[in-house]
Amino acid sequence: MSYRLPIHQRLSNALSNDEFRIYYQPVVSLSTNRIVGVEALLRWEQRDPAYASPDTFIGQAEASGFIINLGDYVLRGAAEQMRRWHDRFGPRFKLAVNLSARQFAHHNLTKSIEDALRFARLAGTHLEFEITETVAMHDAEESIGIMRQLKQLGISLALDDFGTGYSSLSYLKKLPIDKLKIDKSFVRDIPSDENDLAIISAIIAMAHSLGMTVHAEGVETKAQADFLRDCGCEYAQGFLYARALPPADFELMVEAAAAGSPELEAS
Repeated sequence: MSYRLPIHQRLSNALSNDEFRIYYQPVVSLSTNRIVGVEALLRWEQRDPAYASPDTFIGQAEASGFIINLGDYVLRGAAEQMRRWHDRFGPRFKLAVNLSARQFAHHNLTKSIEDALRFARLAGTHLEFEITETVAMHDAEESIGIMRQLKQLGISLALDDFGTGYSSLSYLKKLPIDKLKIDKSFVRDIPSDENDLAIISAIIAMAHSLGMTVHAEGVETKAQADFLRDCGCEYAQGFLYARALPPADFELMVEAAAAGSPELEAS
């Protein structure tokens, strides 16, 4: 691939050349220590380190509009993978997929989702979309309408990176959100940082009062997991359990859990 090409063309060529891979990071129930879901994360296998980071190429794809193509690729590929896992392990996992601002506002969003679910023979109840605060609050009234359409398909909705963007509590109570995801920046220094402890406790209490569950990202130590569980946080993901894994490695992890691995239990 020529690195002199515009980023849109580079991304398009990469998609055509099968350079993208979907990795999966396990989501764990803190009360049972069992894998209950996976988050689909896109990786680009290419040589230029300037664009290898997802933070870089996802941002470029969003700016150029190519995120619509990448989003469809991830949704279809991850839904098909989830069908294979359901056939192999049973319907125990929920698939979480990130929705960018452009995807969320795209006129063809609902049809793309319906097509992906139909092709994979996957029910909407096995799918969760993650939406950032910034996206949800940009035009809250319009966002509520889009979210309600997704909910009609049986899809769960999570508010991602909670606490890091612009938030309005008056609108938060109106959003048809099922889950709040605590950003890893609040998790990193617990249980030693008293301010983060207070913030996390407050987020969990507020979410529960609004009928939402809570999911913590960036969990790296048992002390963090223990504190979150004791505060009532339901779900966690992070390096304590696993990095984002290719499908074959995730399957090995599930099989190890079924065989009685001390780190995780089988569902």
